Amino acid sequence: MKRPRSSTATLTDAWLAPWRTAAWAACWGALGALIFFAPAAWLAQGLQSASAGHVLLADAQGSVWRGSARLLLTGGQGSSDAASLPGRVDWMLRPNWTSGHIGLKLILNMPCCAKQPVQLALLPGWSQNAMEIGPARINLPAQWLSGLGAPWNTLDPQGQLTLSNEALQVQWVAGRVRMQGQLTLDMIAISSRLSTLSPLGDYRLSLGGGDVPSLNLQTLQGALQLSGSGQFVGSRIRFRGEASASPQQQDALSNVLNIIGRRQGGKSLISLG
Repeated sequence: MKRPRSSTATLTDAWLAPWRTAAWAACWGALGALIFFAPAAWLAQGLQSASAGHVLLADAQGSVWRGSARLLLTGGQGSSDAASLPGRVDWMLRPNWTSGHIGLKLILNMPCCAKQPVQLALLPGWSQNAMEIGPARINLPAQWLSGLGAPWNTLDPQGQLTLSNEALQVQWVAGRVRMQGQLTLDMIAISSRLSTLSPLGDYRLSLGGGDVPSLNLQTLQGALQLSGSGQFVGSRIRFRGEASASPQQQDALSNVLNIIGRRQGGKSLISLG
């Protein structure tokens, strides 16, 4: 038989009840404030971890939801190589409802390199994650790649990089990458301190969609001929290509060919993954 509660216990519960409610409200309020006012440094740490230290948000200011920083490429942990885009980039991150899913929308403003803000929709899920990138055109200095360390710091590329797409969706499903749409990187008037020939040429790297996304490298024009193809294997890239030059230009391009890949006669073999 259940014993009746004493009047003292009942009075104690009645006295504590509003304090418990206030404590829970304070905890939830503190959690909400922590999320809402999360510092931009948290986003910088997340990007550094996700990129294995190759992409950094330096001097991050503001919050996770609205802030600015300098965008750097680096050689990774332990490397002293780093290169920053001119000026700062700023972002706005907010909750977003897309295709029946709750996600995040990122608006990235890059005054140095893009006339229009770059918009991304991030759609996390239990079995798959997706990212949708709106139409974009970004112009970047080729020298920015020197920040990645070897061999880019030795090549010290100069010229213009133009990254463009119409509409792009990338999915990560069970450790595999799937893609819809196409991403194009045009490399225009590329030159290197390793060669007296300037420019070396114009090139195009295309990333095509499908269950197994594909890569294609081609030379648009120039003395240095680059070609190759590859695909995503799981979440990694496997690429095979070659660099070559005509017999009359072998001497002028010899140093470049030595750095780009493994020499085989007059060619240099490129292998990734």
